[in-house]
Amino acid sequence: MIKHSRSVAFASALLLFDPTFAARAADKKMSVEKKTPQHGYDYEHPALQPLTENLDLAMYSRIREEGLSRSHIMEYASALFDGIGPRLTGSPNLAKANAWTRDQLTAMGCANSHLEGWGDFGMGWRQISTAVDMVTPDTAVFIAQATPWSPATQGMVTANVIAVPRLKEEKDFEAWKGKLAGKIILYGNPPAIDPDPAPLLQHYDDKKLEQIYEYPLNGDMKEQHVLSKSPAFREDVFRRNKFKEQVAKFFRDERAIVLLVPSYAGDGGVFRDDNGEQMGYRVFMPDHKQPIPSAVLSNENFGRVGRLLEHGVPVTVSVAINTEFTGDHERGYNTIAEMPGTDSALKDQVVMVGGHLDSWIAGTGATDDGAGVIIAMEAMRILTALHARPRRTIRIALWTGEEQDIFGSLRYVRQHFATIGLSSKPEELDVPEPMREQLGPLTLKPEHSLISGYFNLDNGGGKLLGIYAENNAAIVPIFEQWIAPLKDLGVTTVSMRPTGSTDHESFDQVGIPGFQFIQDPRDAETRSEHTNQDVYERLSAGDLKQAAVVEAIFLYNAAMRDQMLPRKPLPRPELFEEQRKPPPGVMPGAKVAPEQKNVSAN
Repeated sequence: MIKHSRSVAFASALLLFDPTFAARAADKKMSVEKKTPQHGYDYEHPALQPLTENLDLAMYSRIREEGLSRSHIMEYASALFDGIGPRLTGSPNLAKANAWTRDQLTAMGCANSHLEGWGDFGMGWRQISTAVDMVTPDTAVFIAQATPWSPATQGMVTANVIAVPRLKEEKDFEAWKGKLAGKIILYGNPPAIDPDPAPLLQHYDDKKLEQIYEYPLNGDMKEQHVLSKSPAFREDVFRRNKFKEQVAKFFRDERAIVLLVPSYAGDGGVFRDDNGEQMGYRVFMPDHKQPIPSAVLSNENFGRVGRLLEHGVPVTVSVAINTEFTGDHERGYNTIAEMPGTDSALKDQVVMVGGHLDSWIAGTGATDDGAGVIIAMEAMRILTALHARPRRTIRIALWTGEEQDIFGSLRYVRQHFATIGLSSKPEELDVPEPMREQLGPLTLKPEHSLISGYFNLDNGGGKLLGIYAENNAAIVPIFEQWIAPLKDLGVTTVSMRPTGSTDHESFDQVGIPGFQFIQDPRDAETRSEHTNQDVYERLSAGDLKQAAVVEAIFLYNAAMRDQMLPRKPLPRPELFEEQRKPPPGVMPGAKVAPEQKNVSAN
């Protein structure tokens, strides 16, 4: 799951929806490449939804029995996390995982299991080993790993350490010129560690679910990782990341040897190792390659060295970073497979499920988002084992490149369903393409009308407690009926809130119903996501089994309904800026700008 600074990848995902679209469906700014198939979704005349869902409770029972009594999910877990390991986008391990998931989906009985390319990603890279030891004034073995896409050191290097606080602008370089040659740099501000931390393991109780159910009138949904839609917010984040590249080049030019950086979160030997530690956002691209080796230390180790230096005690450290680049233009692939639909009138329509297969490197990617992957796989296995005959096709997609900007799902959506015009302002060109401001128009492809909905999991390995409706009021009574027979499994809540920072937004932002489940957090955000503790041991077998059962039931219900899932009006990003402006003349006595006078006259 995309976190911290990378959450801005989705700050513009909640686009403005135009409630008058149906009355203006012929607007020239909305185009369709070919005539929409008559058996797909019709925005002008959407199908009437029934008041009562026709639920197959016998299938509910069969799915529960298969998923809870004959589960294979922990076998998938050990094979993927222990056998293959971390799966950084572009890495040899991710290529292994793509092939393994394809073959497993074929073996369980899915059809058309294949790898689908989404384009050039950038440099392939893997960490072979990293060691950081203090030599003086005492000997100590530190907890450390290379930051992703760090170059290697020339074997083991030993040198004095110099502390350099986080540099904020180019003029800060002047104070450090001529002081860094031959040194290992302890770079960044000392981390603050809470001596009385909250418990790492957390569970959502009834009170918390009630809070999630209630829609926040102040618009604050940061807990759901929905951040600012402002282009200025994204541009500022990427200006700062671009400056980190300048810092790394400055250190290289000053002939420093290695950088040691702190984790932006974590204690007790837990550290995060992702974009927050890299010396630049695009270090996976050949023309942005990091010029100096770097490793992230546990915050306790970083703090010890920092305090010694602050008190004038010289510190010597040995560092060996052994990494390998495997190519400058590795292609990205998603794993795709299907259960074909059986109804001649509906089999061309698709219900999709997925999670992201890529991970960071510190752990083995078990909770982020290996859990979402194996839950989706187990849901497909349950349905194939039961020889279910869905009326619509059920398609699983295991995405890659999510952690770098939802590359896999976004490009799949653009290839199959719709494209959106993007800003070409100079300041926006510094923002990665998936994150750029969306200006429209939205151009629909024929397959857009044939997908009923997409269900995603990327919030750790906890059991499912409900689902976010993504501001789609029409879906709420449908989902409430679906979960009624599942309340004994703990599924109780349908929230109108949106949630962000993962692959369902690629679908939602082009008008396709895309949903993320409400998951019990366990220790995902407190201990495991993006950390060296993102491993098999953080998983709960019971929770994973429950999640696969619930997801399989949602897929089956969506595939069996007479109607496609209801949709929100299509997004109109080209109207967003205009509708943000205050109405002309709203303030009595205010001086009206000439352009506002023109708008009023028109």
